[in-house]
Amino acid sequence: MSLLEQYEQQYASLIAEITAHIGRLQQQNNNSERHDLCSKIDSSLPEAQELLEQMGLEVRELNPGQRSSFNGKLQVAQAELKRLQAEYRMTKDKQRSQANTFTTLDLGDSYDDVSISTDQRQRLLDNSERIERTGNRLTEGYRVAVETEQLGAQVLNDLHHQRETLQGARARLRETNAELGRASRTLNTMMLRALREKVVLYGVGVCFVVAVGVSLYLTFAPSSSSSVSS
Repeated sequence: MSLLEQYEQQYASLIAEITAHIGRLQQQNNNSERHDLCSKIDSSLPEAQELLEQMGLEVRELNPGQRSSFNGKLQVAQAELKRLQAEYRMTKDKQRSQANTFTTLDLGDSYDDVSISTDQRQRLLDNSERIERTGNRLTEGYRVAVETEQLGAQVLNDLHHQRETLQGARARLRETNAELGRASRTLNTMMLRALREKVVLYGVGVCFVVAVGVSLYLTFAPSSSSSVSS
């Protein structure tokens, strides 16, 4: 496993932990437990930001194709971290506002106090559920994006191998065409040579026939002339 993948796993685990802490903080009424949760979140958020920076440094060392892919992941991760930071600030502000409201309430009517506290608790629970559902959707979306990216990388890898195969086949085809061209030229040369040899042979044959005819003529012609004279 590469260092970048280790950073990704650590970041995903840390984000899940921060999300869980924020969800618990939104449902928590105990001051000491809220303080502990805030301390954990305050220490985890800078750690997550530092992991993102380390991932950014590692991404710079990748080749251009991988770099563009991981830059998209970094943007998604940075957006998720900013969302958690904003959600954490809103949660603290809401709890601070609620604490101030509880301080100024008229404690003479205990029934009204219980009713207001129950309504606020219900609203907090509803908000927490909505936030949890949103976080689950974001996590699922991130998972789908990662799977899609992996599938795209696999497709690109397959296309790259197919391209190399086609280039190899094309090179072999060019070599075969060159060999056929050389063989065709050699065959033409041999045919021309055979044709020249045949022409020469026919010429020699014709010369031989003519020579034989001339010889026969010269041989029998004087004899015929002598017979006529006698």
